[in-house]
Amino acid sequence: MKLLLLSSPRFFVEEDKILATLFEEGLDILHLRKPNSEPVYCERLLTLLPEKYRQRVITNDHFYLRDEFDLMGIHLSKRNPDIPQNYKGIVTRTCYSLDELAEAKKKSHYVILKNIYNSLSENDNTSHYTHEQLRDASRRGLIDKHVMAQTGITLENINEIRELGFGGAVVCSDIWNRFNIHSGMDFKDVIKHFHKLRMITD
Repeated sequence: MKLLLLSSPRFFVEEDKILATLFEEGLDILHLRKPNSEPVYCERLLTLLPEKYRQRVITNDHFYLRDEFDLMGIHLSKRNPDIPQNYKGIVTRTCYSLDELAEAKKKSHYVILKNIYNSLSENDNTSHYTHEQLRDASRRGLIDKHVMAQTGITLENINEIRELGFGGAVVCSDIWNRFNIHSGMDFKDVIKHFHKLRMITD
């Protein structure tokens, strides 16, 4: 099962170092998600990231970055729903219900199914599914290796994601809550926790 990371929505000083280290330690894919950001700051972050890792980055914003930095692809969501004209390349997208999955998978390299569990950072993002609903979707083939689970993924529940047959897990707050982006310098706790997640998904 793949392990994906959603970037912090904010830029911070040690970000490129943490991301490069996570790639070194086995991160499969980074989703670069910086809502309402100035493109120049995304460019700067990608410039600081070693070139060999950029092909494992999906950009959720500023889609021109894909060609500019030879990234893996682009991600469609409610915020950025449309494929740029003449774009040819990998497209991933967010799904917000099980009903969307079958059609979305036909048009995507993979899809991310949101709100699997309650969000660790956003109170209004609560789980949309019971465990039985997810098991049924797995039995029917809606959940498979082309579907990644997102929202509230932690060390405590990631094994359940694997057992349900998801192709990957998208972690966010469970990683970033272990580092103070305003004053932190030592990110050993982030890497240590990532190792624990990686051991379960391998």
